[in-house]
Amino acid sequence: MQRSVPEPGDQVMSIYEAYADTLFRIAMVHLGRREDAEEATHDTFIKFIEKAPTFNDAEHQKAWLIRVITNHCKSLLGRGWRKREVKLEGADPLTTENAEDQALIELVLSLPVKYRSVVHLYYYEDYPIREIGAILQISESAVKMRLQRGRQLLKLELEGEEQL
Repeated sequence: MQRSVPEPGDQVMSIYEAYADTLFRIAMVHLGRREDAEEATHDTFIKFIEKAPTFNDAEHQKAWLIRVITNHCKSLLGRGWRKREVKLEGADPLTTENAEDQALIELVLSLPVKYRSVVHLYYYEDYPIREIGAILQISESAVKMRLQRGRQLLKLELEGEEQL
């Protein structure tokens, strides 16, 4: 019986299918616009193809991809053109059919980036604090503090909305 060896393109496609949604959501958390998030996701996979790194396991691979997209988003946010760009009216960053979920997504997206990223990785991607620290290259105590402050900001916003 002859075994077929998967083509390199097939391997990249399976990795893309496995992680593209996660990477897109992370980019959305950082960048806030669908077009920018799609571009960052594609750039991350281009870097993956160019570097062709070897990994110990699937979790190591996923952590590497998340680290790359996080760094890429940070570099995009630091560029001068990003600060001077004009937001289009009616541009829809991320939507869901449930109004409560949509409101919560908008609140999370309104958080400062350092809180937004840990809240997203913890609640939406189900990463433990230790792994978030490794991905973002910060200490576990910094992750805990950012989660606590992010929750406080969300709570203040939610309480403010209820009083209206």
